[in-house]
Amino acid sequence: MSANIWVNGIFQDKVSAFDRGLAYGDGLFATMRSSKNGVLFFDAHLRRLQQSCRRLGVVWQPSEELRQLIEKVGTEGAVASQRDVCVKFLLSRGVGGRGYQAPESAQLTEVVSVHAIPAHYADWQSSGINLQTSEMTLAFQPRLAGIKHLNRLEQVLIRAQALDDDSDDWLVLDTQGNVIESSMANLFLIKGKQVVTPSLQGSGVAGVMREQLIYWFIDAGFHVDCRPVLYDELKDHAQFDHALLSNSLFGVVGIKRIDKRMLSASELPQGILNDLALVL
Repeated sequence: MSANIWVNGIFQDKVSAFDRGLAYGDGLFATMRSSKNGVLFFDAHLRRLQQSCRRLGVVWQPSEELRQLIEKVGTEGAVASQRDVCVKFLLSRGVGGRGYQAPESAQLTEVVSVHAIPAHYADWQSSGINLQTSEMTLAFQPRLAGIKHLNRLEQVLIRAQALDDDSDDWLVLDTQGNVIESSMANLFLIKGKQVVTPSLQGSGVAGVMREQLIYWFIDAGFHVDCRPVLYDELKDHAQFDHALLSNSLFGVVGIKRIDKRMLSASELPQGILNDLALVL
């Protein structure tokens, strides 16, 4: 399925060459999954965008027209393709001249696009994946931590590395040696009824699906701890039995191996996928 794109509500694929999103990565984005019944966790995505805007000093509220457009194109895309689709929403501070300083007022740029969900995500859901630790680390910057902002050069450099043939994604640490996430998803480590997900106070992206999984684990009677995780903890077989990743498109996938550390298979990913209606 080729991408369909709307810029500021108009069916087109052009933005200004002076847009601050292009010039400085001055903006945010959300990657959402839509079924024939609508966008999954839509309100949670919009809340995160609004919270991130406040942190960046961007004055923005989703208009009713924008909400309707995202719901409409996501639902129609899923119906047309007979499978769930990805809806990407990109918000830029807009045109603001040449310098770094943001203008006092700007016409924000809103871009909505619809894409196919990668076919191999369904295989990941059923079979799990292997992670390999990246040599590229994430900078420690609390002012931007958790935000899904437009400056993704760290992720570009991470994905530019060549994975081993038997690995599927990168495990990423920060410059202080803390385990943060994979190149595209949040991490959960499990032992019994104890769940640990890495703290994202200094770097990383606080995904909407991460939030939904925290709720799911709590409702299921697990104790969830968001704290710093050192890489050596992953090598300690007494620390964790299972691990999984979450993001908005594949939902949840189990992790079979992190570098040389083999992890036990778990029924949790399939249970979560079923409970949250996320099976591809």
